[in-house]
Amino acid sequence: MIDFRPSEAQQIVVATAREYLRQRCPIELAQRLALDPSDETNAEAATLWRGMAELGWPGLLIPSDLGGSDGSLLDVTLLVEEMGYAALPGPYVQSAVVATTLLLASTDPGQRKRLLDPLATGDRIATLALVEESGTFDLDTVALASRHARLTGRKLFVKDAHIADDLLVVVRKGAEHSVLVLPAGRRGISLTPLETISGERLFAVTFDDVQVRADDWLATGRAAVETALMAGALARTAEMVGAAQRILELTVEHAKTRVQGGRPIGAHQAIQHACADLVRDVDCARGLLRVAAWRTSEGLPTGTDIAMAKAYAGAACLAVARRGHQIFGAISYCEEHPMHLFHKRIQAASVDFGDAALHLETVARAIGLDS
Repeated sequence: MIDFRPSEAQQIVVATAREYLRQRCPIELAQRLALDPSDETNAEAATLWRGMAELGWPGLLIPSDLGGSDGSLLDVTLLVEEMGYAALPGPYVQSAVVATTLLLASTDPGQRKRLLDPLATGDRIATLALVEESGTFDLDTVALASRHARLTGRKLFVKDAHIADDLLVVVRKGAEHSVLVLPAGRRGISLTPLETISGERLFAVTFDDVQVRADDWLATGRAAVETALMAGALARTAEMVGAAQRILELTVEHAKTRVQGGRPIGAHQAIQHACADLVRDVDCARGLLRVAAWRTSEGLPTGTDIAMAKAYAGAACLAVARRGHQIFGAISYCEEHPMHLFHKRIQAASVDFGDAALHLETVARAIGLDS
C-alpha cells in the first residue's frame, strides 16, 4: 500500500501556498486579472509573480547547484493544485514546469546554468511554442523548420508570450525534432493575442525571417520535449483538481445556507446525492493525479499514468463544474460570481498539453488496443 499523504515539508509548501494566495490573490483579483488586460492589472500580476519568486516557487524543480530547491513533480503538483484552487493566473506552469523540465534535459552544462539560473529566481520567464495549424500537441504534426539559419512560420496558442523573455520553439531539424531558445524580443518575432474564454493570455507567434544563431539550439531532442509535455499535462491536471475542489467547497456551502421552502436546499436528498457525486469525482481525479506524480518522482515509467490522470480529470472536473452550476442556479453563471471562472479554467486546462482523445490514445496503445 502506498501512502500518498504529503510529507512534513510538502505540508509546509501547501500551507504556505494556501495562505499566500488567500492574502495576495483573492478571487476578486483573479476575476479582475481574467477580465481586464489593462496596464494596472499587468502590474498587479507582476507583483504577484515577484512574491511567488521570493517564496522560491519558480525554482522548485531546479537543482540546488543551479539556484533551485531540488523539488520533485509531486511537490509541484501539490503547489499547482493550490494555484488552481485560487484560480491563479500567470506563467507558472509554462515557465517553472514545462520550460524548466525541457531545459533540464540539455546535455550542455553551460547551457543549463545560463538558462536555468534566472528561471530559478523568477528573473526570466520562458514559454513553450509548439502547436501549429493543426491545433494539436501531437509532435508528429510539427512542420516548422529553420532553413539557412533563418526561421519563418507561425506557432499558435503560446501562453503568456507577452511577458516571456525566452521562447522555446519546437522545430523540425531534418527528420528529428529539436528546440530553439529564442529571445522574445529578437527582430522578426511578433505576437498576435488570441481570444480565450478562460482569461488566460494566449498568442499566435509569427517568425518572419528570424535569425537563428548556433547557440540558439538547445542540446536536446524529441524525448525531452515529450517529457516536458507530460510534466505540463500533469501540472494542468493538478490545476483542474484544485479548481474542482474549490467548486465542491463553494457548492456544499451554498447547499447549507441557501434556504428555499423554509429549509436549506442541502436538506433535500437529491442535492445531497449531487454533492456526493462531486466528492467522488474530485477524489478520484486527485487519486489518479497522486499516483502519476508519485511514479514520476520515483523515476518510474509514467506515460500511461499521466495520460489516464489527464483524460479522467478533464471529464470528471468538468462534470463537477456543471453539476455545481445546477445546484447554484442562475447566480453562478454571472461574471460577478466566481464559479464561471473556475469552470472556464478547467475547460482550458482539459485541452492544454493534449485533450482527452489524445491521452486516451496513449492508454489504448498501452493496453494493446491500437489499430
